[in-house]
Amino acid sequence: MIRDSGFGKAALLLRNAGARSWFHRTFVLCCLLLAGAAHAQELPSPPEASLSQSPITNHQSPPLISLLTIGPGDIYFERFGHNAIVVRDPATGSALAYNYGMFDFEEEDFLWNFVRGRMRYRIAANGLADDLAMYRAEGRSIVEQHLDFTAEQAAALAGFLAWNARPENAFYRYDYFTANCSTRVRDALDEALGGRLKLQSEGRSRGYTYRLDALRLMAPQPALMLLIDLGLGPFADQRIDFWQESFVPMTLQQAVAEARLGGGAPLVAATDALAPNHVAEPPLLPPDLRVSFLLFGLALGGGLWWCSRQPGRAPRRAVAVFGTVFELVCGLGGLLLLFLWLGTEHRAAWRNENLLLLSPLCLLLVPAWLPRRPPRWAFALAWLVLLLAAFALFSKILPWFVQANLAWILLLLPIHLALALDLSRRRRVAPEVATRAETASG
Repeated sequence: MIRDSGFGKAALLLRNAGARSWFHRTFVLCCLLLAGAAHAQELPSPPEASLSQSPITNHQSPPLISLLTIGPGDIYFERFGHNAIVVRDPATGSALAYNYGMFDFEEEDFLWNFVRGRMRYRIAANGLADDLAMYRAEGRSIVEQHLDFTAEQAAALAGFLAWNARPENAFYRYDYFTANCSTRVRDALDEALGGRLKLQSEGRSRGYTYRLDALRLMAPQPALMLLIDLGLGPFADQRIDFWQESFVPMTLQQAVAEARLGGGAPLVAATDALAPNHVAEPPLLPPDLRVSFLLFGLALGGGLWWCSRQPGRAPRRAVAVFGTVFELVCGLGGLLLLFLWLGTEHRAAWRNENLLLLSPLCLLLVPAWLPRRPPRWAFALAWLVLLLAAFALFSKILPWFVQANLAWILLLLPIHLALALDLSRRRRVAPEVATRAETASG
């Protein structure tokens, strides 16, 4: 059994797919990261007896409800935190933590369904003491907020969770941003409160988007942050309020702390910090890469242009090798983005405007970098790829193109330009070289 910690599970799937082929593992990693996948950590299956020990059965006093929030961890698949609803039975002292976002990797066709975005996840109840011991061992912060529910509200929520955790009711369709471990906890609390949590959370925003939250939390892992950024489409760039942003467990913790009951009393009766976090707090904003990407793109594009005009084979060969690798990566990346859009239900990756930069047409340009004169169609295709990249820049002033990918445009556009210019030069120079060779032999 696997527990979702909030946002990305690439590492876990690769670890479980260890016996599979290198290509299979690489494909899974690319699909999961470019879809902005959620992370997970392995956990033994809870004992069957745990549900029979539910505090809502035969209790003589109403159960106590609290929200447990786990901070980020050191490992990249722990960067988004986790949360759970704790139900205590005051009579027996037993406590269960209800965790959403759990899955079984051994389920039939799980991997293929995950890649296609048809994810079936579940809720499960675990002993609270076991969960706390695991998170303390990982050095992650643990904060418990004791909620001031009425007896009726507490009993109703405990009853719903026990019903939801039954095998016939436990499964649901998972979505990274709208139906993950945190949003399901949020929805259960809101239902018990009669919609009061949603009423006080929606409509208030700090201007964040799904992309911004995902990237700032993944900022300590730059490579994965960049892959996630490439794979998220315009869905991730809508402005979200605190209700929607509660897909992040720490944001839900804040929303619950600010919530008020009918008479103005706070929802949170007491807050216990059960363990400190030994990991640095995530930044409030992700790094702004536009200037650095522009400078790097200009430097790389200018270097390619300079090398292509130098005498000798070594500079031209370096350009050819770079062009081959670059077109191959762009083309394969474009095919993957196209697959995520047209072949999966990962709606966060649909209509990705990075397809204008990572065009599958680039694969057709790979042979153009062989040591011979490029064909006429390669010249035309290179300029078509360049025009698509240039349109990506122009599209930023159009209201229909809202994806926040300017940094990638500033990085890749100069490279596309340099390679298109080099192919044009090679078509122009090759006939001149051939003419001089014929003259010399005559």
